Amino acid sequence: MQRRHFVSAIAGATVVPRLAAALTPDRAPQFSPHAIRRLLDAADVAKDRGVTLFNAGAPAWHGDAAQAEAFAADEDFWEPIQRAFDLDRTWINLNNGGCSPAPSHVMAQLERDLRFSNELPVIHMWQTLEPRIEVVRRELALEFGCQTSEMAITRNASESLETLIFGIDLKRGDEVVVSNQNYGRMLNAWNQRARREGIVVKEVSFPVPCTEPQQIVDAFAAAITPRTRVMEITHITNLTGQILPVKELIAMARAKGVATFVDGAHAFAQFPFTRDELDVDYYGTSLHKWLLAPIGTGFLYVRESKIPSMWPLMAGNPGQEADIRKYEEIGTHPAANHNAVSVSLTFHRAIGASRKQARLKFLRDRWAKRLLAEGKGRVKVLTPLDSKWGGGIGFFNVDGLDPVKLGSWLVSQHRVVQTPIVHAEFSGIRVTPNVYTTLDEIDRFSELVLKAMRTGIA
Repeated sequence: MQRRHFVSAIAGATVVPRLAAALTPDRAPQFSPHAIRRLLDAADVAKDRGVTLFNAGAPAWHGDAAQAEAFAADEDFWEPIQRAFDLDRTWINLNNGGCSPAPSHVMAQLERDLRFSNELPVIHMWQTLEPRIEVVRRELALEFGCQTSEMAITRNASESLETLIFGIDLKRGDEVVVSNQNYGRMLNAWNQRARREGIVVKEVSFPVPCTEPQQIVDAFAAAITPRTRVMEITHITNLTGQILPVKELIAMARAKGVATFVDGAHAFAQFPFTRDELDVDYYGTSLHKWLLAPIGTGFLYVRESKIPSMWPLMAGNPGQEADIRKYEEIGTHPAANHNAVSVSLTFHRAIGASRKQARLKFLRDRWAKRLLAEGKGRVKVLTPLDSKWGGGIGFFNVDGLDPVKLGSWLVSQHRVVQTPIVHAEFSGIRVTPNVYTTLDEIDRFSELVLKAMRTGIA
């Protein structure tokens, strides 16, 4: 592929005309040559492998698994991508599931637009930058596989899901089915409705790891009664990284007349899928995790026919009853954050969703399988390995080591960030590397855990 075409694609000015249409000439992005150089290097590696890295104006590459696997361990390809981030490498960050850094050129656009906004906010922010949200809407809709009229830009998955939780009409005695592995803030929201309005929240349990999806479907189905109105599920849990059979769960619930809300906070841009592959009516996610967008970005999908009956979290304007934009009426907010999502999407498409998924699973397996092999039977991994029901998130515990104390030791003594988790049914440490994570960092983490097993964490 020609370098100038690749640069144009990243800049969103020539190869991606939808982006260019929303950019006035004096405010077109001028990306950091330092950051773009990294992606050009990756493009050269891909070209040497006989692969076109970027498919202009199309969703992220969802190509065949064999080709993606071939790239997973190709350090010549991933090393330039690692250098596309400005990071403090004295730390090893294995908690990208909480919030991930954005690439340098994403931050550059964010900073430029923030400064431009600040020069004259009521003109520059509201009149020049804010209308560009429509470009972001179109690009996210293209990636997710829905209509632009069904895509709302939010600040995170919590805002998206709480819009749904508080937006659906329920009456006293109506039942909601959730999992006890749902995200805590979502459970808090449902329980507030229970306290305030008298609805009934029923929590179900399922085993982890789980490689038999019907077990999960059966667990939810058993909790549904004639009073059930809503089921809320996670696409992939924030705890162990268990991927749920979303399509099967939705089909089961729909047959019983039950609406299904899907919390995709950790799913979007971690592995490839589309709206139609899941057959969802409602879906919320964050974009500052696996899409590598600026902090405070997310989206809410609502099927068009469902929009009129779903209330916004904050009141919309008259005439917006059937308009997806009613979910964006949150008052004054920076346009820079959501506009930079378009740059993150371009970066994601250049890598390719399937290549990213393969790389994240490769990194997960590098530490998880080593700990299992060298842990002398003391290590248990609660994430499905060698299974489509596990992704880049990994979760483990060690017999005889308290996960909270082990996590504290890793941070305080060795500057390795990870996530200790204590759940009612299991406990351990969540590990979430990202595309910028190096093999040396993964190996350092593994060695420290093995050291802790041998000599303790005094």
